[in-house]
Amino acid sequence: MISPLPVYLDYNGTTPHDPAVLAAVRPFLDAEFGNPSSSHWYGIAPKQAVNRARRQVADLLGCQPAEIVFTSGGTESNNHAIGGVARALEHRGRHIVTTAVEHPAVLEVCRDLAGRGFDLTVVPVDGTGRVDAARVAAAFRPDTILVSVMHANNEVGTLQPVKEIAVLARQKGILVHTDAAQSLGKIPVNVDDLGVDLLSVAGHKIYAPKGIGALYIRADTPIVRFCHGA
Repeated sequence: MISPLPVYLDYNGTTPHDPAVLAAVRPFLDAEFGNPSSSHWYGIAPKQAVNRARRQVADLLGCQPAEIVFTSGGTESNNHAIGGVARALEHRGRHIVTTAVEHPAVLEVCRDLAGRGFDLTVVPVDGTGRVDAARVAAAFRPDTILVSVMHANNEVGTLQPVKEIAVLARQKGILVHTDAAQSLGKIPVNVDDLGVDLLSVAGHKIYAPKGIGALYIRADTPIVRFCHGA
């Protein structure tokens, strides 16, 4: 008998909610609804939960909790990383390097900056969707401030040589950002092993509710905040 329901296979697009995740979140939709910034009783448990979540993400990535910024998802993380570094370092240079297979949340940010006076180099990939680290390095210029290369491709799963690119970029004093939305939870992701300065996380790719993300920002990385306030 043919099932009336379709089989869901688009886990790279988004994942269902893990029951354990829903159980962890539910108390903060019900009784523990307080503002974690509040100093009174109702803010205590939410504040502790935020701190605990920050430590958990930091442990997952191999970094310090203070290096984790929570966002609304991968798109905001990518926008914050690329746009924030561009604004912080535009006095030093206005050239950014990326690849032809990046997610629109990276490519469109880069193209927007290109329309605002930045120079953009988009490096092509081979037949497997993989970029050559040497080719990326060949695109570096004295005014290059950032290179953004995804960790794993969202369409075909190709793993990019982020670690090799980071070594070459570090020799030139260039910051490295990677979109790890598709790799986290599937393969080991450690920021020191990769050598990156910024790394984007999308919660809904790893069984969390939509509207939850994170951005790793290595300590002392120059970046301008785009959202101000509480």
